[in-house]
Amino acid sequence: MVTNLRTCDLTDPLGIEITRPPLSWRLTVPAQSGYHVRVGSAEGSADLWDTGEVDGPDQRVVYAGRPLTSRTTAYWQVRVRSAGTWSDWSPTARFELGLLSPDDWTAAWITHPDWYDEGNPRAGEGRPLPLLAGEFTLAKPVVRARLYVAGLGVYAASINGTPVTDAVLEPPYTDVTRRVVYAVHDVTPLLRDGANAMGIELGPGITHVFPHQDRYMKFYGSKAAPRTIGQLEVEYADGTADRFVTGADWLATEGPTVRSHWYGGEDHDARRAVAGWDRPGTGRSGWLPATVLPGSTEVLRSRACPPIRIVEELPAVEKLVAADGTPVFDVGTVVAGWAELRLDLPAGRCLRLLPGDQLDAYGRVVQSKPTTGAPIFNVYVTEDGPQRWHPRFRYDGFRYVEAQGLPADAGPETVSALVLRAGNPRVGTFETSDPLVNDIHTIIDRAVRGNMYSVLTDCPHREKLGWLEQAHLLFDVVAYNYDVAAYYRELLVTMAEAQTPEGLVPDIAPEYVVFEGAFRDDPNWGGAIVRVPWQLYRHYGDTTAMETHYDAMCRYTDYLTGRADDGILRHGLGDWIGLDPATPVPLVSTWGYWRVAGTMAGVASVLGRDDDAKRYGALAERIAAAFAGAFAGKERSQASEILALDMGVVPGELAPAVLDRISEEVAGGGITVGEIALPALFRVLDRAGRHDALWAFATSTGRPGYGYQVRHGATALTEAWDGPTRGLSQNHYMLGAIDAWFYRGLGGLGQVPGSTGFRRLLIDPAVPAGLESVRAGTETPYGRADVAWTRRDGGFTLDVEIPPGSSAEVRMPAFARYAVPDAAAPAGERAWEVPAGRWTFRGSR
Repeated sequence: MVTNLRTCDLTDPLGIEITRPPLSWRLTVPAQSGYHVRVGSAEGSADLWDTGEVDGPDQRVVYAGRPLTSRTTAYWQVRVRSAGTWSDWSPTARFELGLLSPDDWTAAWITHPDWYDEGNPRAGEGRPLPLLAGEFTLAKPVVRARLYVAGLGVYAASINGTPVTDAVLEPPYTDVTRRVVYAVHDVTPLLRDGANAMGIELGPGITHVFPHQDRYMKFYGSKAAPRTIGQLEVEYADGTADRFVTGADWLATEGPTVRSHWYGGEDHDARRAVAGWDRPGTGRSGWLPATVLPGSTEVLRSRACPPIRIVEELPAVEKLVAADGTPVFDVGTVVAGWAELRLDLPAGRCLRLLPGDQLDAYGRVVQSKPTTGAPIFNVYVTEDGPQRWHPRFRYDGFRYVEAQGLPADAGPETVSALVLRAGNPRVGTFETSDPLVNDIHTIIDRAVRGNMYSVLTDCPHREKLGWLEQAHLLFDVVAYNYDVAAYYRELLVTMAEAQTPEGLVPDIAPEYVVFEGAFRDDPNWGGAIVRVPWQLYRHYGDTTAMETHYDAMCRYTDYLTGRADDGILRHGLGDWIGLDPATPVPLVSTWGYWRVAGTMAGVASVLGRDDDAKRYGALAERIAAAFAGAFAGKERSQASEILALDMGVVPGELAPAVLDRISEEVAGGGITVGEIALPALFRVLDRAGRHDALWAFATSTGRPGYGYQVRHGATALTEAWDGPTRGLSQNHYMLGAIDAWFYRGLGGLGQVPGSTGFRRLLIDPAVPAGLESVRAGTETPYGRADVAWTRRDGGFTLDVEIPPGSSAEVRMPAFARYAVPDAAAPAGERAWEVPAGRWTFRGSR
């Protein structure tokens, strides 16, 4: 009766720091009327917490038992009451606490001596990247071992020559002056009796972007040079324990990666490889003592969401040859990750690899400042014999790899793409009878994947920065397709860390580089700190983000109020990349300010802060009135009218004519809005039932439009409507708002007003002329929700699956006759209420 037990929206997490974690589960029965949770220090026990039998439908509770301490392992189960009967206890889930106090750490930060010179931020420049190793001996059988490890820059840890994890590009982006993320790994299987060795490779990452002349850099500056800290804790079968830590007894040498730059490229000389460097017994007579660095363990915080992993391998589909004879490998689609070489060559051959999204007229890879940045290249010098290599300490965005220096007979099997992204599980499916619409969904999804790293970036080459507007404007696009409950909570921590004492939330987080003016301060970017907690609550039913960041949300809202002039905000970037320059910047910024204030009123109300709810509600009303006075009826750009409609400030008698005009423009392919107003356009027209206009735009192949991009060869959504015909980024998801309409509009997969976490679904598909079928589905907190409809021979069939614990209102298009399930209760005109289960509705003439 119970399945899918999760802690903090993760399965059996290691090293969490939340001492009152949320515990959730799903049902295999239609509904529950009570639950009973027990948590213990051993399987089947309840010595940590026992809720007793609790009445109610809740499938998410917050741990409220005995205080949890560092390293605690907790086992938990749940049983539920359904139809008056209590289930058996569920299978056991577990979670383990990390190191909750700086005093739990006895390890020291270390690095190679050539990479640290106090007061010199450019130490290590021009030096090969460090290898660090330490040996230890295990004299007794081990029953449990945990490695707690972190780094500044990028690190890769191994024990006895085996990587400790499949995670890559560790650690995630953070403001390292305030937080460095450590990971916890169960390394028990990697240990052996007797001699053991731990190795850690280091790279500079984004925290140490040094200036150089020969390759691209978005910015340069150093937060900290590469370093690492590691603590291995071992428990023996006899009940004793040991600890092996990074410190003065570790040794350091220079490795085969001779240069790595987060933006410009990575160079690797395989002839410099140190055989067995991370295995016990290796001679290290030429190595240097590692430098122990000053540094606090107070900044160390455990990982709270899935790491970056290799999620796909794409072999090159073709080897092309440019006009000058240069080989170029095509992996078939734009991706973000690593180009991997597979070779059998003698030692000393120097290969230069140029990644790119496009080719020029001569068949060479295109790199330029507005597309990918330029120049970007990786260099590999071969060792002797069969070999494989890819960069380890950075990544690229690319479809094509220009490989200079390869022998002429190298085939397409020489190059493949290792696709990387944060390991958020895919949960969404969307498919229609229209191949063009399917392709549009695919290129949007590919762009989301290409930018879903430790933060949501805007592009995986030129910027690699966490611009915040996409995180909230396209939240539904991301969340329909991926389980991002834990991931988005971690993004919020990064935003909160970037907030200034004045309350400003900068446009990027972490703020690795401080931009000026509107590129640092725009409410439609910084407003993510208010919008995202609300979106997490609406989508997942989770209030913890609102509770955790409430003060930061208030400070940001008050910051905007301090900058406003009688309710009008005059600073910002405007409707970015819009096609109509007539939209005033203050109009767009004031709309963003209104959304922040209105959201704060909702948040405060949910959290029971009634005075704040009234205050922010009144603020939202004043902003709307100021907007109406300053702009309504005076600005006629498409974005101006859409944002006014979204705010509800267009007089009722005028709204139909405005909607008619915009619908006609959209149906004719005349979209002029930019990325800020685009989600509002889909939302407003969807809400008004103007699905035929949205469908006409979706299936148009003219410019501007998604179909134009597909027809001109885009394999991921591009930065501009012109797609591959314009020299901007070819992997940018900021214009992907239509994908939410695909799910909610065409699929009809949404929530009734007031529902959170999809407890009560609204199934109300749009059925535009020319579309024969749609399948849409996603995972909700309660389980799988699926919709499939087909139109054929004048009839209509709608199949829905409602997850256990949920119910749904199902609305049908207009037909003369309906056949509905016996369990369906009338809920209005052409509407029925159904409980959890699989149901089929039919309509006919």
